[in-house]
Amino acid sequence: MELKIKGNKLLTGEIKISGAKNSALALIPIALLSDGVVTIDNVPEVNDIFVLKEILEYLGAKVSFDNNVMVIDNKKLVNKEIPENLSKKMRASYYFMPVLLSKFKKVEMFFPGGCAIGARPIDQTLKALRALGGVVDEKDNHYCIQTEGLVGGHVYLDMPSVGATVNTIIAAVKAKGLTILENAAKEPEIVNIATFLNAMGAKIKGAGTSEIRIQGVEKLKGCYTEVIPDRIEAGTYVIAGALVGENLKISNIIPEHIEALLLKMNEMGIKYNMDDDSIVISKPDYKLKPVNIKTLGYPGFATDLQQPVTPLLTMCTGISKLEETIYENRFNNVPFLNQMGSNIEIDGRTIKVKGPTKFKGQVVEATDLRAGASLLLAALSADGETTIKNVEHILRGYDKLVEKLSAVGADIELK
Repeated sequence: MELKIKGNKLLTGEIKISGAKNSALALIPIALLSDGVVTIDNVPEVNDIFVLKEILEYLGAKVSFDNNVMVIDNKKLVNKEIPENLSKKMRASYYFMPVLLSKFKKVEMFFPGGCAIGARPIDQTLKALRALGGVVDEKDNHYCIQTEGLVGGHVYLDMPSVGATVNTIIAAVKAKGLTILENAAKEPEIVNIATFLNAMGAKIKGAGTSEIRIQGVEKLKGCYTEVIPDRIEAGTYVIAGALVGENLKISNIIPEHIEALLLKMNEMGIKYNMDDDSIVISKPDYKLKPVNIKTLGYPGFATDLQQPVTPLLTMCTGISKLEETIYENRFNNVPFLNQMGSNIEIDGRTIKVKGPTKFKGQVVEATDLRAGASLLLAALSADGETTIKNVEHILRGYDKLVEKLSAVGADIELK
């Protein structure tokens, strides 16, 4: 599939932010730990969610998904190897590791997939599972993990990985005794996940801080939960408003979740109006100041907004620098942005963006999810028509993308 975008159309009206993909991708596998029926509201209708639904149904769960509400009944759940053709479709497939290990004392699956943005090892997850009593047999890309029963332990993550934090929490909630997790990730999605598990009967304290304590429980009940708004989608559309907005309103957001982005926009000189759950923003008609950005774990500048913010840096007068500290291969968007007219130089893990420059429509390719979002933002502000190939990458992370942009005035078509 490909997107065709005729650029330089002012966007006006309202874009409502959907549920957080990165939260939903964990909440859905976690539902299998319950002894009852789980209802998850505000689930985004993106491709990754449908892959998860496919895995759940493969494992025997009964799943309904309608109007952003997913209902999961796992009474007939069976434990069987998750095949490579399913696990490699997405990074989040590895959340099934601790879920099935906790529920059945054994899990077999292949190395998880996801975007090609650099090395994405699962060593911290395996370290945590071993610390809690898991025995890992790893051969090529295949993992067989078994336990006689998970037990609480002390886990120190070498880096505050979101995935490893989630997987440690999952493994610990029904383990015997107390688990202390240190150097944990602090992202809002971690809090969403802990709140969900606590509603099921788990005993988790400290989510959102660097130390999380989990007292194991024997059973988890069914419950209702809601996915928080997607901070990366929110940030992406706020950037779109700064590029081509005319009183564009971005609603259903939690402003503090994108505070690092907003602070950098303040440094550039971009003005916007903000209330408790929305932002109204317009394209500036004045010069913007260059900024330096460094990606960090939350509450720092999100790596997932590094590529989307790059087109905005091309509007600044002077040289902006952007350092990527999380992934080593997250500048695949740069050659295509330069093809469209930007002046960006890659220097190791840093890019230098010289502006202001103007984008021109070209035929480009989405190499991964956020690289695709970067090209989409450039296309919206470009002169002429842009074609983005391999748009499946973008659709993995943005719910109702074409409908939302078309409704506020974008000339965009999915083919």
